[in-house]
Amino acid sequence: MNDDRPLLSVTDAGHRYGDRFGCRNVSFDLWPGEVLAVVGESGSGKSTLLGILSQRLRVDEGSIRYRTARADGSGGREGSAEELLELSTLSEREVRRLWRTDWGFVHQNAAEGLRMHVSAGGNVGEPLMANGWRHYGQIRAKAEEWLRRVEIPAERIDDTPATFSGGMRQRVQIARNLVFEPRLVFMDEPTSGLDVSVQARLLDLIRSLVAELGLAVVIVTHDLAVARLISHRTLVMKDGAVIESGLTDRVLDDPQAAYTQLLVSSILQG
Repeated sequence: MNDDRPLLSVTDAGHRYGDRFGCRNVSFDLWPGEVLAVVGESGSGKSTLLGILSQRLRVDEGSIRYRTARADGSGGREGSAEELLELSTLSEREVRRLWRTDWGFVHQNAAEGLRMHVSAGGNVGEPLMANGWRHYGQIRAKAEEWLRRVEIPAERIDDTPATFSGGMRQRVQIARNLVFEPRLVFMDEPTSGLDVSVQARLLDLIRSLVAELGLAVVIVTHDLAVARLISHRTLVMKDGAVIESGLTDRVLDDPQAAYTQLLVSSILQG
C-alpha cells in the first residue's frame, strides 16, 4: 500500500444529540504513521468526535472515509485491493470486521478494554484467535512476545489484569490492541489517572511502537503535555467545533486562537 494518500479522510463530520450538535463541521486527513491529538476541555466535543470516527456513534452530517486494503474479506493484506469505505454506509458486520482486523481502541479505564479475570496472556491471545489463529503454542508465544514488548515480565503471563497496577493494565491493553497489527488505533485519555512517572513511561512506549509499526493514531486528551510528547498534529476543540489545528509544536508554541492561547497559558501558569 502506498502511504501518499490519507488512511482516514474526514469532511464536515458531525453528530447530533437531540436538537444540538456534540461536534460539527470537523474536517481533517490522517496518514499512516501519524499521531493526531484532539484536545480541549470537558464538553468540548472531543469524545463525541472520537465516537463518530470509531463508529461508536453515528455520523449525522458529513463524511468519514477509511482506506482499507482488506476488501476481499480474507483478513490478509498482501494482494488485497484498496477500497475507500464510507463508514456511515457500513453494516454492523462490516464495522465488526474492521475492529477485528484494522482498528484498535485503548480505553481510559483499562477495565473497559480487558477481561479482568482472564490471564494477561489470554487477553492478548484472544484477538489472534478472532483472526483465525488456532495453535495454542503459537498463540501463547505471540502473547508472551507482546507482553515483553510492553514491559510485562514473562512470569506474569498467567496472572490476571485484576492483580496488576494501573500502568501495567494499560500496557496489557495496548498489547491486546496491537498484537493483530491494526492500521488505525483510537486512544481515549490513555494516561489519565496514572502517576506522572508511569505516564511518561507509557507515552514513551506508545511513541516507540507507533514509530516501529507505522500506526495511525487518534488520541483524545485534555493534557497538552501529552499532545506535545506524542502527536505530530493537534486539533483544538471548543463547543463541538475545531477552532485551531496544525503541527503540534506550532499550535502549542504559537497558538492563534484566543481559546488555545488560554489553554496554553493555563498550563504555563500551573
